[in-house]
Amino acid sequence: MDDWFLQSGHGVRFEWGPTGADRLAADVACIVVVDVLSFTTSVTVAVESGTRVFPYRWRDATAATFAAQKGADLAVGRRMATASSPWSLSPAALRRAPFTPRLVLPSPNGSAIAASAGQSRVVAGALRNATATAHWLVNQGYGTAGRPVAVIASGERWPDGSLRPAMEDLLGAGAIIAALRERLGDTLSPEATVAAAGFQATPDIGAAVAASSSGRELIGGGFAEDVVVATELDTCTAVPVLIDGAFTVTD
Repeated sequence: MDDWFLQSGHGVRFEWGPTGADRLAADVACIVVVDVLSFTTSVTVAVESGTRVFPYRWRDATAATFAAQKGADLAVGRRMATASSPWSLSPAALRRAPFTPRLVLPSPNGSAIAASAGQSRVVAGALRNATATAHWLVNQGYGTAGRPVAVIASGERWPDGSLRPAMEDLLGAGAIIAALRERLGDTLSPEATVAAAGFQATPDIGAAVAASSSGRELIGGGFAEDVVVATELDTCTAVPVLIDGAFTVTD
């Protein structure tokens, strides 16, 4: 098989979506999933309180069955949250919700990427924990040519199911990659270099995400607070790692 798409020889690589993760997974030691609005942001909020988060790629009736099997509460759609089921994909709602030790968080993009990782270690990265994620990766020995890491921007979906690159995920990935370069030097692939440059060239991350297509969609739908939480740059030191099917914080 042609390997031109693997970004071989570089310690830090960048790609888009579940297909990009699937293609790079066999050639890297670790995958960082970035879904700023809002899967990985919600994961960071949940694990800060000690919750283990089980990703699930289908937001349908099977999610409830999966949650029951895991002995976990199920996060619902933003508009479906109630007093008896207060957990949702909204990071602002999760911050206000009561503590639950185990939570299933359906997400067709972020969860699909986690499922595509194969034997690679999977980490949930966001703007909130960008620097902490980079430090954890370096401390674990990732980001070198021998143990490369792929930072995957989840993106969104057009109505026909095709990938819609999302600016907020590019910025989140770029923030992590820029922090990695500060610690590791020039181990970046050209794709990763461009992602880092995009982040560093954006003077006001909060304003940029709020004005983006995804940000405007959430704000217009009454979820402006989710955009605010998602753009709390480097306010979180938790680094969620996928262990036994759940994102949790590890040393």
